[in-house]
Amino acid sequence: MMTLTVTGSINIDHVIRLPEFPRPGETLTGSDYRIVPGGKGANQAVAAARAGARTRLVACVGEDALAASLIQGFAEDGIDITAIDTITGVNTGVALIQVNNNGENTIALAPGANAGLTPAQLQRHSSALHCRQLLLQLEIPLETNLAAAKTARDQGAQVILNPAPAQALPDELLNLVDIITPNETEAERLTGIAVSDEAGAGAAARALHDRGIATVMITLGARGVWLSEQGHGRRIPGFAVKAVDTTAAGDTFNGALMAALQQRLPLPEAVRFAQAAAAISVTRPGAQTSIPYKADIDAMLEQ
Repeated sequence: MMTLTVTGSINIDHVIRLPEFPRPGETLTGSDYRIVPGGKGANQAVAAARAGARTRLVACVGEDALAASLIQGFAEDGIDITAIDTITGVNTGVALIQVNNNGENTIALAPGANAGLTPAQLQRHSSALHCRQLLLQLEIPLETNLAAAKTARDQGAQVILNPAPAQALPDELLNLVDIITPNETEAERLTGIAVSDEAGAGAAARALHDRGIATVMITLGARGVWLSEQGHGRRIPGFAVKAVDTTAAGDTFNGALMAALQQRLPLPEAVRFAQAAAAISVTRPGAQTSIPYKADIDAMLEQ
């Protein structure tokens, strides 16, 4: 049985660095334009595999020239690629990413083949949902996430949801989730509670507990992570680094967290491991190009 199944998106990221984000109608000259592999599902699968997790990716690509090289890259990272399908007549998903001098980013998405990962398409790979952990995000159709969560839960899997990009979610999905990992914006979108301090984080976590989720991890950027188990919460401080590009920080956190849980680390230690991975990623440009390997993470933890 594969231990971790990631069901989610694959994108081709077009990244350009700008001194600042342009205002409406403004044109700015950027630098360091790159085309790199991305997509929240793919990023999280790569992060998990590089951090030592046995990983399978359920996803879709399009009929474009870069699709084969993306899949080859996943295989080279040790990911099981047998559940990655090609959708005819469309392109692989695309993300247009702007990164400013502070390492912050804005992202515009065109789902492409990711929209083809329907519940019917997912059914072709139902055996992939016989897993110990199922990791989901929100760049594929919501009904597919719901179908995946139901099937995996029925098989006894632990369901982890990274609710990104931010959107409202039905209780039908949240009731199937064991661990949820929103950032501050996503937590506020789900609960209506501003997460501007620890009190807000605690209140938002309690609201998510009330919707049936046992474990809540609200990522707070440089301030760390608010970890709440069955209503008992505390902040786990992060690492102080100079951010170059935050594009895949959340994805790296989620993937590395899965690897740490696979290694049966206690939850606070698993969070710390995932924080170290995310801290390393923001010091490097790009999405999958920034994701560290386990040796890098262990070295960061030993400092």
